Amino acid sequence: MDQKFLDLYDDYANGSLDRREFLKKLAVLAGSTAAAIALLPLIENNYAQAQVVPKDDPRLHVENIKYPGETGEVRAHLARPKGDLKLPGVIVIHENRGLNPHTEDVARRVALEGFLAIAPDALSPLGGTPEDVDEARSLMRKLDSQATIKNYVAAVKYLKTHPQSTGKVGCMGFCWGGGMTNQVAVNSPDLTAAVPFYGSQPAPEDVPKIKASLLMHYAGLDERINTGIEAFEAALKKASVEYKIYMYEGAGHAFFNDTGSRYHQEAAKLAWERTIAFLKEKLKS
Repeated sequence: MDQKFLDLYDDYANGSLDRREFLKKLAVLAGSTAAAIALLPLIENNYAQAQVVPKDDPRLHVENIKYPGETGEVRAHLARPKGDLKLPGVIVIHENRGLNPHTEDVARRVALEGFLAIAPDALSPLGGTPEDVDEARSLMRKLDSQATIKNYVAAVKYLKTHPQSTGKVGCMGFCWGGGMTNQVAVNSPDLTAAVPFYGSQPAPEDVPKIKASLLMHYAGLDERINTGIEAFEAALKKASVEYKIYMYEGAGHAFFNDTGSRYHQEAAKLAWERTIAFLKEKLKS
């Protein structure tokens, strides 16, 4: 897939273009409207491919729950290994399309690694994530940012006090969720570990508030997000925050999402291995 098509889709996915403008520009790049329509299934995410760990996996207890947040009840997908063993908690934060089957599946993957995982739905205050991806993306732009951050900070409290929790909590997120993971780290002193995937960075002046250890994954082709790395790293060093940064050359934004055309198998596999090892080190020791 030519990078120019993926870059255009990134602009659309991040809200810089509406769907009509995206399709218009895609037709110009592809050479015709018919060619653009043929390309769409290859570019857009296919959530039918999302399921790596099915909801009825016999090793897991899976349910949809609600927890108290800043805006009222927040919906979330919960997964944990079956049994009564107490486990560290991990919050999994979705991209800018709301809580979809892919993110729920990632939460189940995390659970299989021995964690109590929840994937909250940021769109809970607006009735939850709709099936239509474009509608979900539009609703995401209507969220109150500070209230949304507080809803995710409330997820830390929920997991910290859960009867099957050890009290240690980590957070990981992708794209929009990567930026939100950074905000949870800034705003929750109870967070022990944070793993933002290609997430926008917090303001340098907020970095000293971070108490969690950070593991950050960035994509070599992700110019928009990568512009903020230098200032973020300088602030982390100045504040003596523990962190690691990994850059995946040849990979683009959203390289972990195995339902989309930007999926980079090698980078995703390595980032996942590093993430699980990091979470086990910080939350299980």
